[in-house]
Amino acid sequence: MTPAATRTTSVPATDGRTLCVESGGDPAGHPVLVHGGTPGSRLLPDSTVRDATERGIHILSYDRPGYGGSTAQPGRTVADCAEDVRAIAAAFGIERLAVWGISGGGPHALACAALLPDLVSAVGSLASLAPFDAPSLDYYSGMGQANVDDVRLFMSDRAAAREKCKQDREEMLQGTPEGLFEILASLLSPTDAAALTHEFAAFLVNSNKVGLATSDQGWWDDGCAHLAPWGFEVGDIKVPVQLWHGAQDQFVPFQHGQWLAANIPGVEAHLTETDGHVTLGMTRVPEVHEWLLQQT
Repeated sequence: MTPAATRTTSVPATDGRTLCVESGGDPAGHPVLVHGGTPGSRLLPDSTVRDATERGIHILSYDRPGYGGSTAQPGRTVADCAEDVRAIAAAFGIERLAVWGISGGGPHALACAALLPDLVSAVGSLASLAPFDAPSLDYYSGMGQANVDDVRLFMSDRAAAREKCKQDREEMLQGTPEGLFEILASLLSPTDAAALTHEFAAFLVNSNKVGLATSDQGWWDDGCAHLAPWGFEVGDIKVPVQLWHGAQDQFVPFQHGQWLAANIPGVEAHLTETDGHVTLGMTRVPEVHEWLLQQT
């Protein structure tokens, strides 16, 4: 099958940085901006671009600062993404858009919901992390050991965590779809292991290589931003939010989705017993697209 057509554009951020943006789907359609996972890049699965095209969506994604072709922004918070999204919208002549984010991109999508109500019409959140300091949340319970170890190392020895991030980047750059299963061994629930096709694994490997091509800075800054105060409160969100989280998720445990569902005002929550982490990205995006279009 021929790959779905997309276009790469460089957009200036308000502080002079460069943002690398990917766009596809229907150029005249309703704009939807995607925040991808961690690590990752601006690249979108062909299935996502095709679904956008079929629904009349102009879909956009971008390398967060430090990934791929976007200039690094050391010390950035999750909230800082809002001004970058505003800059992207202005560059494309967009006055109103919808947003969704998955996994490590989930908090960034929620930042747009909280901080850009004049620009953002609705937000989809798939398998999003909750804030590290969220009250009454057991952050680690049910989380795959690899992620537990990384977070605890970050909290106990920042220098060692920084060195490990550099080593992990080197491993990712040498990665293969077959090797991805080994890297993710402690994170793939049986549900996700069964769902992860070679095609989707190849996309993830390629996306990681694009995002990490120049350095590990974007990956490191993502981790710092996720574990620090986000710079906004989810309780301040006033735009419609649809949230998806699965009980079979070992990347971002189910209770993260439960906490967000309990604390985002008016959220439409889909807390499923059958989904994992990978399954949301592979199967739920069309439902999110349809819902976002209904909010316009």
